[in-house]
Amino acid sequence: MEKALVLKDITKRFPLVLANDRISLDLEWGEVLALVGENGAGKSTLMKIVYGLQPPDQGEMWVDGRPYRPKSPLDAIAHGIGMVHQHFMLVEPFTVLENLVLGLEPGTPLFLNLEEARKRATRLMEELGFQVPLDERIENLPVGLQQRVEILKALYREARILILDEPTAVLTPQEAEELFRFLRAYVQKGNAAIFISHKLKEVLEVSDRTTVIRDGRVVGTVRTKETSLEALARMMVGREVVLRVQKGPARPGEVVLEVEGLEAPPRLKGVSFHVRAGEIVGIAGVEGNGQTELVEALAGLRPHRGVARYLGQPLPPLARGVRDRGVSHVPEDRHARGLVLDFSVGENAILGDQHRPPFRGFLGFLDQAAVERHAQALVEGFDVRPRSTTLAARRFSGGNQQKIVVGRELLRRPRLLIAAQPTRGVDVGAIEFIHQRLVEARDQGMAVLLVSADLSEVLSLADRILVMYGGRIVGELTPEEATEERLGLLMAGIPA
Repeated sequence: MEKALVLKDITKRFPLVLANDRISLDLEWGEVLALVGENGAGKSTLMKIVYGLQPPDQGEMWVDGRPYRPKSPLDAIAHGIGMVHQHFMLVEPFTVLENLVLGLEPGTPLFLNLEEARKRATRLMEELGFQVPLDERIENLPVGLQQRVEILKALYREARILILDEPTAVLTPQEAEELFRFLRAYVQKGNAAIFISHKLKEVLEVSDRTTVIRDGRVVGTVRTKETSLEALARMMVGREVVLRVQKGPARPGEVVLEVEGLEAPPRLKGVSFHVRAGEIVGIAGVEGNGQTELVEALAGLRPHRGVARYLGQPLPPLARGVRDRGVSHVPEDRHARGLVLDFSVGENAILGDQHRPPFRGFLGFLDQAAVERHAQALVEGFDVRPRSTTLAARRFSGGNQQKIVVGRELLRRPRLLIAAQPTRGVDVGAIEFIHQRLVEARDQGMAVLLVSADLSEVLSLADRILVMYGGRIVGELTPEEATEERLGLLMAGIPA
């Protein structure tokens, strides 16, 4: 039997970066192959080549034994390859059904036959064992259902090879388990899947084999059941990695942030809590339960009612005033809120502070020397790769983009850091690095409000854990009291 997919000596170069260096791997029918590696290792670039989004500079590919060189995603789809991207490729004002048929509209130019598409989509959902509301607009769906739509869209196009790029980055543990059940059933029917993830526990749970890429090269492929978390992390990073956060007890000081009855449309319905200097307060919850509104209200990005005091004084209503008071914010979406992708690292390193010394120079112009010194300190101190201050932010991998954002916010030495999803889509080495920096900030007396959909992150970092459901705080636990099961019940609105 021919292999589902074979890659041989795939090479792709960009300015300053050799993204893929003669990569060879294969995918069998009936298996889940995990693809892991640090951010910037070349995983996403390789999959974009397979999906026809980028051409390789050299190398060959075969699908089911036939030569394969796609010129576009349409070629990939025609060869039975589907891809679920880390950042969903959905048209938000369209309904689920309209997204499914986009580009493959049934009927004639004058008459769109959506009923046939509806029947086919319904049959597919019955086979897959999950449901999505076909007539609901994408913009009204939580992220877990949006991902189901992405998977359904690929399978509607009869994908036999499914590529999933960081598929659990925005899912709860329960939603992730549903995804794993689907993947197991999908490959048992004779299909094949490539699973890209930084969450090594999930790799061990769902994959049959694991290929590790480091610095653009394959460093090894192992049978997943014959390896371990520590071994995979060592292969990925090239050194021993501390997989558990090492931190001493918190020494809480004065109250830095005090929130009373804070409300913000559409989901935040009144929350009260406080954060002290020298502690990390973690907020857990299924996304869409008011966390985004809470963070944006505190950061001056969303109108709100209620009281938010910073060092005893009301927080300013606008983002610039909040930053000028000494509050830093790591946004949950680094592309939408954290970076200007076409700006250089140097320009992104001073975003929000460009009007303040030392960056504001003579006659209000930027002091380029000060900007360059600051950017150099950021790329070196936060291990941003490549070590360029002039390269545009969009040219960096997701993990290195996140380091730029986290580095910028911590180098300001704020009294309060609001960190929303600080390690979303980040590899194990970068997660270890960012976690260490957050603990160091706490130990230096910073107050940290951590909002994360990753329960293991909350459990590892937080000194106190608040759980949000339905726009309200429904529980407060110490790390000793908290377990994933207990937190999961609270996150579902069930008293625990």
